[in-house]
Amino acid sequence: MILKPKVRGFVCVTAHPEGCAAHVQQWIDHVKAKGPIAGGPKRVLIIGASTGYGLATRVTAAFGSGAATLGIFFERPSEEGRPATPGWYNSIALTHAARAAGLYAKNLNGDAFSDDIKQQALALIRADLGQVDLVIYSLASPRRTHPTTGTVHKSCLKPVGASYTNKTVDTDKGIVSTVTIEPASDVEVADTVAVMGGEDWEMWMNALSEAQLLAPGTQSVAYSYIGPEVTWAIYKNGTIGLAKNDLERAARNIDSLLKLNGGGRAFISVNKALVTQASSAIPVVPLYISILYKLMKARGTHEGCIEQIQRLFATQMYNGHKPKFDESGRVRVDDWEMVPEIQAAVRAIWPGVTTENLAEQTDIAGYRTEFLKLFGFGLPGINYDADTEPHRPML
Repeated sequence: MILKPKVRGFVCVTAHPEGCAAHVQQWIDHVKAKGPIAGGPKRVLIIGASTGYGLATRVTAAFGSGAATLGIFFERPSEEGRPATPGWYNSIALTHAARAAGLYAKNLNGDAFSDDIKQQALALIRADLGQVDLVIYSLASPRRTHPTTGTVHKSCLKPVGASYTNKTVDTDKGIVSTVTIEPASDVEVADTVAVMGGEDWEMWMNALSEAQLLAPGTQSVAYSYIGPEVTWAIYKNGTIGLAKNDLERAARNIDSLLKLNGGGRAFISVNKALVTQASSAIPVVPLYISILYKLMKARGTHEGCIEQIQRLFATQMYNGHKPKFDESGRVRVDDWEMVPEIQAAVRAIWPGVTTENLAEQTDIAGYRTEFLKLFGFGLPGINYDADTEPHRPML
């Protein structure tokens, strides 16, 4: 069948297998071009490995450090006549490339919050890897069925304490408008923390520790975001921000656990605002990203997921380097985004953005290009008018 992008709001409901493979190959090429990462990890578990920062981590570990990788994700497989979600195709492409390079790469597709997937992962690690020396936690899910209580928790993107009104943009239609979001209830706050907080990360690390599958000196990293004041009401001080606070609480507990295990460590890496499937769903944030992209590209400091994670590995975790922590014990790979000159320029541009001048004042074109690339569209060298077979089995 011929696959074209079909955008519904903040998601594209189609994905192109060859396009996704080409996107993954671009990331592999970037990591290879940067050269080997000395002292990098060799046996890596990535929880949330199929898109965005999790996928970038898998590419960096495999092709920068020669690491064996086990990827956990929850994607819709392809069927006859129906494409899969892009993470399915990404994972096939990564697995194929890694194995062609002589690297171990296996996958588990299922609910990472469940005890069943945890037990399957433990069994695979025990049988194939013996132990892991790096665990990445990069889940982005709208809901979680708690493995102990069976309660289904649904996250929400809302302010806390008061309603919030600001500009936003429909990235598909290019319409700038004002959005008002009502505050979350106490139940919604608790549910969002249950889904996006640190409890599940702790469950994974405790299970790995109890099974003696953590090598001495193991590191574990979870990814987070803080962003500028213009987004704080919906992000840092909203339901997501409270969940991220809980993630930091978990990081401290896991760090204590790993320090007892041969001097390992756990920390939060605060990454840059980027076009991802998760960020596209957050009101206000796409407009901020569109302005940010324009400014950082002009300054020559723009990075995507793969550039961010390669820099994290090469300058903060390995290559003879140690993490540089901020006052809250977090590593900041959003440092180029948060320089005062960039943020001052964002604040200057923000009030004047309208539907009419959106293309001039922001990089909305770049936003759309990056968004479609997430689904395998707009990649060079791909004939999007040709028939392709959407059904691809996982390797």
